[in-house]
Amino acid sequence: MNTYYPEQKPGLVTAVAVMTLASGIINLFWGFVASATALGTIVGVICLPITILPTILGIFEIIYAAKLLSAQPQPTQPSTSIAVFQILTFMLGNIFSMVVGILALIFYNDVTVKDFFTRLNSAPVVVTPNTAPDIHSRTIAEEPLTDKENTLTEAEKPKRTKKAPGG
Repeated sequence: MNTYYPEQKPGLVTAVAVMTLASGIINLFWGFVASATALGTIVGVICLPITILPTILGIFEIIYAAKLLSAQPQPTQPSTSIAVFQILTFMLGNIFSMVVGILALIFYNDVTVKDFFTRLNSAPVVVTPNTAPDIHSRTIAEEPLTDKENTLTEAEKPKRTKKAPGG
């Protein structure tokens, strides 16, 4: 068992993840249907970029829900921006996504959810030490280059060629 991540997800985090996943799937289908319907008229073709927006939101919702539902959750913050966009989908007629967005914002303000995200994001990162030291780099503790090391011999200096006049 990985001790770097919180052992148990609160039920509200799981609820947000499942609702966001369901809203993402619905928004994908909603966007596809709205786009297909919009292609039927000339005015709809002009409005096509607006009908694609639920599809894009659905993709982001599914990615975020997958991060929350994974067995070892990745460090992530509560996504209030996704929740706000879910609320704004009522303008496209998607009431379910609006309700999910409102509930997500309410759940993000719960103490156990805030504590979960704090523990999740403060988990120590395991860094493997570099086994082969870099012999070409200098550290701050080492002494600076001397003038002897800064000077180049005549053989090491780059050769400059003169251009012929007029050519």
